[in-house]
Amino acid sequence: MAKLADVIQEADFKKEKHVPVIECPDAVNAGETFDVRLSLGKEIAHPNTTEHHIRWITLYFHPEGDKFPYQVGNFEFTAHGESAAGPNEGPVYTDHSITARLKVAKPGTLHALALCNIHGLWESSKKVQVR
Repeated sequence: MAKLADVIQEADFKKEKHVPVIECPDAVNAGETFDVRLSLGKEIAHPNTTEHHIRWITLYFHPEGDKFPYQVGNFEFTAHGESAAGPNEGPVYTDHSITARLKVAKPGTLHALALCNIHGLWESSKKVQVR
């Protein structure tokens, strides 16, 4: 039986439109709030259609030396052009990007996991140092 970790895909976001992009400072001050921007398709646009879209992105922080990561937030994108008139005829589309504000007490790694309704789970990570 396959484990979930076996089906999570990784790649360089500059070559693959499904990889979550994590943008934040490389180093932050302990206990001070900073912004983390999560998006997909920074270099290659990801479609946002009824048939092909990003459903959600989840952000985790794994403090250095700790056994487990902490979930920072789960961000759902629920409007992809659906409507009674048919696919891609709807009046609203969500953009698959968010900004989360957080603070950390020690260095660690941010992990982002995103789900494409067709191409599955994709992960990326970024280290954050604390001054």
